[in-house]
Amino acid sequence: MRLFRRLLRYTLILGFALFTLGAIGIGVVYWLIVPRLPPVDSLRDVTLQVPLRIYSADGKLMATYGETRRIPVKIEDVPQQVKNAFLAAEDANFYNHPGVDYQGILRAVGLMISKRTLHVPGGSTITQQVARDFFLSSEVSLSRKATEIFLSFKIENTLSKDQILELYLNKIFLGNRAYGVAAAAEFYYGKTLDQLDLAECAMLASLPKFPSTGNPLNNRARALERRRYVLQRMLDNDFIDEAQLKQADAEPERAFAHEPPIDIEAPYIAELVRQEAIQRLGNNALTDAYTIRTTIDSREQTAANDAVRAGLIAYDRRHGWRGPEAHVELASNATAAELERKLDPFRTTFGLVPAIVTQSAEKEAHLRLNDGQTIALGLEDIAWARRYQDETSRGPAPKRVDAALKPGDIVRVAQYTDSKKQGRWQLAQIPSVQGALVALDPEDGAVRAEVGGFSFARSKFNRAVQSQRNPGSSFKPLFYAAAFEHGFTPASVVNDAPVVFPDPSKPNGQWTPKNDDDVFSGPMRLREAMVQSKNLVSVRLLDAIGVRYAREFVTRFGLSLEQVPPNLSMALGTASVSPMNMARAFAVIANGGYLVDPYFVDAIYDRDGKEVYKAQPAQVCAQCPERASDDGRAGTPPPATRTVVDNNGVTTTKDTLSPIASAQATPAAPATTRLAPRALDARTAYLIGSLLRDVVRRGTGSGAMVLKRNDLFGKTGSTNDHRDGWFVGYNADLVAATWMGFDDFSSMGHIEFGAQTALPIWIDFMRVALDGMPEKPFNTPAGISTAQIDPETGLLAAPGSEHTISEVFRTEDLTRIANSPNQPTEAEKKVQQEAYGIF
Repeated sequence: MRLFRRLLRYTLILGFALFTLGAIGIGVVYWLIVPRLPPVDSLRDVTLQVPLRIYSADGKLMATYGETRRIPVKIEDVPQQVKNAFLAAEDANFYNHPGVDYQGILRAVGLMISKRTLHVPGGSTITQQVARDFFLSSEVSLSRKATEIFLSFKIENTLSKDQILELYLNKIFLGNRAYGVAAAAEFYYGKTLDQLDLAECAMLASLPKFPSTGNPLNNRARALERRRYVLQRMLDNDFIDEAQLKQADAEPERAFAHEPPIDIEAPYIAELVRQEAIQRLGNNALTDAYTIRTTIDSREQTAANDAVRAGLIAYDRRHGWRGPEAHVELASNATAAELERKLDPFRTTFGLVPAIVTQSAEKEAHLRLNDGQTIALGLEDIAWARRYQDETSRGPAPKRVDAALKPGDIVRVAQYTDSKKQGRWQLAQIPSVQGALVALDPEDGAVRAEVGGFSFARSKFNRAVQSQRNPGSSFKPLFYAAAFEHGFTPASVVNDAPVVFPDPSKPNGQWTPKNDDDVFSGPMRLREAMVQSKNLVSVRLLDAIGVRYAREFVTRFGLSLEQVPPNLSMALGTASVSPMNMARAFAVIANGGYLVDPYFVDAIYDRDGKEVYKAQPAQVCAQCPERASDDGRAGTPPPATRTVVDNNGVTTTKDTLSPIASAQATPAAPATTRLAPRALDARTAYLIGSLLRDVVRRGTGSGAMVLKRNDLFGKTGSTNDHRDGWFVGYNADLVAATWMGFDDFSSMGHIEFGAQTALPIWIDFMRVALDGMPEKPFNTPAGISTAQIDPETGLLAAPGSEHTISEVFRTEDLTRIANSPNQPTEAEKKVQQEAYGIF
């Protein structure tokens, strides 16, 4: 008995000593650590990294940018089942403890002693995880752990339990760059939190432990084990019952990578917006939850996407089958898993689905798609696949399926668009030719649609703004405008005949321009020359007005001098321009002579929805009171725009391709309307428009009449060896420029004019863009007169003459001609002689 008392006394003394030492130790730690703890009041207004989101003008999501996927969510918007899953998995006693779980800490200490390592599981509450994630590093040390514990007490004294849980659920990393439960639900399941079932909630709650190596995309088996553990923990804590556990545990795991739910596909323009956002807002643009509203119209953008792809695929099919995309060795008894691995490097591209040929015979081939589906292609389904030989010729039509398709070939297939063949597949291929489209509002330059190529994923080069291509005959309206202001009229006659110029750079020392069709029509009026796109008339006309004058004049359309060659080849469209340049230039004609700056960022908002930027572009605003003194005459032309070469060697026109910089910004209410400068006489714009309307009605652009509208204007363009095909056209509300060509400047083939390549794209786009839009009258400005002329000579018709036609003139030109109808002045004789002569 005495021995027992002695042992008890020693035990009490030892316990007291240990308690005293522990208290002293805790006091010392407290004294050392607490004064150095960071303030936690910032957690009340914590700023989480949230990606940049870009929307169309009508509120459709176009793109998100940022290193992290995160969708902040309020705690009251988190379903109880989601909360319960995370509480069960991470901290079931969360709502009861003061910030730390003493039992968990003791358990962790015991493991550290027994295993002789600091790397032990357990012990951290949700509050401790918040402390670590917001204030501390991931260092494993006793001092860091002590700091974490004291921080947790401080957080618990500052925030409510719900506020702490909200921070945790929004901050926690759940793998695949997903931070927070809402972003993880979207990425893994393509759902919002309220759409998750119990099994999916449990899977998300299982991820914090092993977010990178234990998520269902990287290790499905391990993820399912963790899901079962979470479900069991939910049962143990009475969050679910046995029946719910069994049902959820039996659910198959359906997680796969869901990219953000983009409403409208516009990656080329979205990338331009991203670059401009960084330029204006700095690097935080991608992490500070900014929202950008663009000028893009979702309906028109979708129409542009469809039109460009349809045009490129149509061209590609016209030129034949280039063969399989790849060929792999394939065993006759290849398993489904082996076939899946063979197809794994290939991805579906806009309905062009990769497939591997598994069997092929005379009348039919069997193919396996990347989704596991097996299809059959017959001779009818490959009928178009005549073998490509070169840009102008193809082989014979295939007579056997196995002549075109062999086992191991990896090809593309697409479903028929014909409703009669719905559900059937046909052979396809990804086009090698490229195209671009830009559509903008001529009133203020707002970009309504933009496509920079067939696929942004395959090529990020934006041909709509970064390319420098020859515009061909689509350039003619610009220097025709110079000629009209030089004294020529639509009725002026210029000779369409062979011409020779000395040129030391040519092998024979001579330059002999030609018409596209090698046909010469003799003397003809400029209206007809534009309608028929006569090159030789253009060359003579340019020579008559002077290259220097014309070159400086076309800068009024927003081009730089560096883009325009200082020689007569300019008449054939050898300038270096992008579709954006051409759309902007034609907007001057469409809006009556005003130069507008293309822009595509309308407004920027911060994370609280406050407007921090608002574009205020220069507008035509013809009815504005400030335009009262505008008599339609062009004053001093605006200075030529400046060519800029960026770090990537891309040449751009600064004021065309910097929409945020060029459109003035104001964070407050818009000030007085900024007026676009007049660049072209309104009457000259009218005369050019009257020619371009005839191009569409009865000239090279007549294919556009399929739209059955009378308010369309435009011009085709083709270059030497058919390297480029263009159509630039407009009505009063919309200007659109389309281009097709190869990136390496290869020829598209001798029959591939702009009317065959670019015009069908323009038509398909405008069919949708102008649907429901009423036609607007072709308003005649003051100073325009109409007269009857002789169609052969272009001179005013004598009274009572037969076979006359109506023509439009600037009033002073008509007066001048009327005063000397049959006897041109000496100056006019000189100009006519220069225009008629064969040099």
